[in-house]
Amino acid sequence: MKFYDDILGLIGNTPLVRINNITRQLKIKAPIYAKMESLNPGYSVKDRIGISMIDWAEREGVLKKGGTIIEATSGNTGIGLALVAAVRGYKCIFVLTEKASTEKVRYLKGLGADIVVCPAAAKPGTPDHYVSTAKRISEETPNSFYPDQYNHPENPAAHYRTTGPEIWNDTEGKITHFVASIGTGGTISGTSRYLKEMNPDIKIIGADPYGSIFKTYKESGRVPEATPYLVEGIGQNLPVGNADLGIIDEIINITDRESFDMARQLARKEGIFSGGSAGTIFAGALKVAKDLDENSLIVFIVCDTGEHYLSKFYSDEWMKEKLLLEPQRITGSLIAQTKNADAPQNLISVGPDDTVGEALEKMNQNGVTQIPVLEDHRSVGSIRESGLLAKLLADRDLIDAKVSDVMDKSFPVLDSDASLVEIKSKLQKNPAVLIEDFKRITAIITRSDVLDIQR
Repeated sequence: MKFYDDILGLIGNTPLVRINNITRQLKIKAPIYAKMESLNPGYSVKDRIGISMIDWAEREGVLKKGGTIIEATSGNTGIGLALVAAVRGYKCIFVLTEKASTEKVRYLKGLGADIVVCPAAAKPGTPDHYVSTAKRISEETPNSFYPDQYNHPENPAAHYRTTGPEIWNDTEGKITHFVASIGTGGTISGTSRYLKEMNPDIKIIGADPYGSIFKTYKESGRVPEATPYLVEGIGQNLPVGNADLGIIDEIINITDRESFDMARQLARKEGIFSGGSAGTIFAGALKVAKDLDENSLIVFIVCDTGEHYLSKFYSDEWMKEKLLLEPQRITGSLIAQTKNADAPQNLISVGPDDTVGEALEKMNQNGVTQIPVLEDHRSVGSIRESGLLAKLLADRDLIDAKVSDVMDKSFPVLDSDASLVEIKSKLQKNPAVLIEDFKRITAIITRSDVLDIQR
């Protein structure tokens, strides 16, 4: 029989996958390979340090049978620790910020962990900061182990022992550039230390979000004021012990928009379903690759899986809310589904045989000034309050007339996949457009709805 004694045996030895379609499209000559850390059993690179830090704690007698593991995490290190805890019988308490995705929180709870959520805006060193909170809970909990992934030497050591040698062996020593993010610093520092020992000419590139301190700190020694960004699990607002910036040759800042766009492109064009941090790193790899030829070889880290972010940047609605959705992705269906909360969420319509009075009552009840006239789910006309009231002023008896006797021409009808450009073009001459899905009118979009999506 061939089997593993437990799930922990699956950690590491993740494969390299070549990027093809995106590099071809961008006319990039240098081969780029993704180190698929999302294929670890906990779906992230942090599985490596979870088992490494717990092994150390057991050897040193810091963590004893029945103990509790307590850590401040953005989610993935918690998952790596929780996997080991499940196999070896430890309890877990993880402290996260509000920034952590719902999927990661639910995953941790599914593994049996207790979760404490702290404000994302809490400053380092304050009692409400997630690191301060984790330390306090650890101090108050008997037989507990606080790994402190930001400073624990077993974090970079795990990558020195495993990730670095794997990349070196799988590229047959041909790697010329290694690209990774900087969060705790463990992945890039430990992996790079091994690679530089094997070949000092290998270039180490750190990809970091705008708003993080690392680029300014490396280049000037000054710690700037950090600003908010949306990518999870990478970047910092203060220096951390495990981030060896001296081993990094260059740090490239990447925007949230670039990060999420690149992650989504990896999914759509390469079938690599990854988190936003992988998008950050891949964006950095592409910037490096544009000036290289086929004699170079770039490896970048795919930190975790996109399944941890289904409610975030893989959601068009979330991207629209954050004003990050590329215009070509904004369709009639998306605008209709994400209308302002004050707007009617269901299509309001009347039939041609309804009376004018019924149409007016419907408009008043729903706070709308124009509605389509539908027959068998097809548009046959429209009612617009201003024109209708003018007709009623001239002839009060029209209140009992059929809608078909007073209706105006139909609003333009567009398919649910119609682009923002098409919709705006129609709205130049019409107060509204109708959205059709499988030959049925399903929604109305007004000028104010489009203005709202572009705010």
